Amino acid sequence: MKHIDEQKIWDVLGDAQKASAADVEAVLAKSRTLKGLTLKETAVLLSVSDPAILKKILETAAWVKNEIYGSRIVLFAPLYTSNFCMNGCLYCGFKADNKSVKRKALTPGEVSREVSWLLGCGHKRILLVAGESRGSRRPVVEDYVEAIEAVYRVRIGAHQIRRVNINCAPLSVDDFCKLKRAGIGTYQLFQETYHDATYRRLHPYGPKSDPDNRLDAIDRAFRAGIDDVGIGPLFGLYDYRFETLGLLGHIRHLEEAFGVGPHTISVPRIEPAHGIDFMSQTAYKLSDEEFKKTVAVLRLAVPYTGIILTTREVPAFRDELFAVGVSQVSAGSRTSPGGYTQDDGADDGQFFPNDSRNLDQVIGSLLEKGLCPSFCAACYRKERTGATFMGLAKPGAIKGKCQMNALITLKEYLDDFASPGVKERGYRLIEEARTLLDEDTRRQLSVFFDDIQRGIRDAYV
Repeated sequence: MKHIDEQKIWDVLGDAQKASAADVEAVLAKSRTLKGLTLKETAVLLSVSDPAILKKILETAAWVKNEIYGSRIVLFAPLYTSNFCMNGCLYCGFKADNKSVKRKALTPGEVSREVSWLLGCGHKRILLVAGESRGSRRPVVEDYVEAIEAVYRVRIGAHQIRRVNINCAPLSVDDFCKLKRAGIGTYQLFQETYHDATYRRLHPYGPKSDPDNRLDAIDRAFRAGIDDVGIGPLFGLYDYRFETLGLLGHIRHLEEAFGVGPHTISVPRIEPAHGIDFMSQTAYKLSDEEFKKTVAVLRLAVPYTGIILTTREVPAFRDELFAVGVSQVSAGSRTSPGGYTQDDGADDGQFFPNDSRNLDQVIGSLLEKGLCPSFCAACYRKERTGATFMGLAKPGAIKGKCQMNALITLKEYLDDFASPGVKERGYRLIEEARTLLDEDTRRQLSVFFDDIQRGIRDAYV
């Protein structure tokens, strides 16, 4: 697989087993410089099993996350537009030969109804997801563009979706240019596994069976002018330590080739799906402790990158992971086309979600922990993307803008959508946060809040 030196990864992991407690302390000290970690340093942290040292890793990850992004957690919802697929991924509910799934592709009108439902809950950011096929005869990119345009057209009063990100199959440079013109934010594509032999075994047929084409898709997106990308493995397909270092190898390639790493890293963990018997076959399921360590280590290795957590994890464990580096989270998710407005589509989803809380409940949980829910999409609209975003995120300068916009979008949510208990907790958090701001920032925030009181929405810095 391109850009992935498997022997080097195993050599580095082998050497890391010899690391001393002093070696770990040195890596943690470097982590606090916010400069990121090498493969060797990352491997040292991944090798830790001592509970006392692991606790230090988790604490350091929490500190780094706060230094870069503050207390804010960005919220979004996935919107599945199609579960048609030509691929044979052994672990996925959408695999082509899974006869237990009812196939469906949403029309633009159905997309609009799903978006209206999400807007009615308070969502402002959407991740479009589709299988690698729609069953239509026209180029698939036209389906994607049509869905994106349908999302942006929906208005409910003063509310609209502020940013559409997309997780879709690899495209050509020309087709990526079409997505760019349609106004997407981040293009997201998971390699699934960075271990070549495992990749080929788990993807026996379909376009996805070529691992290098999938890896190269991120390069093509950059060449098309999409400078915000999201990547990640699917943890549980292969050794989590190898996958983490393979991911870093991919990141280093992007930084060398384009001067920019990923805007986000997703950390999905393999879950069952209807009609798929994969969980009983894999030997690489992570324990909760291993998974939490992996999330924390990624925060230290790539401190500037947003880490995304999905509803694959149970509520209590999701709440724990907020404290060790996660900065974006889905809420109230459905994983099947039409899942929000039709039936819940539980049997037709890509996987079985483990967190069924609605958006308001997730926000309430965040507020109870002193975290600030955010629906901000300002960086995309202010062209703080790609190298510009990295220039702000790497030294921690993005934190101030994140905090201000998080408070603005939280105020909007509380006024328009929140339940009484969440309103009370949210307004209290806002007041506590305001006391920590300098006088000029407080004055600026008051102007935004006055505008919100007058009915103005979607203001940002």
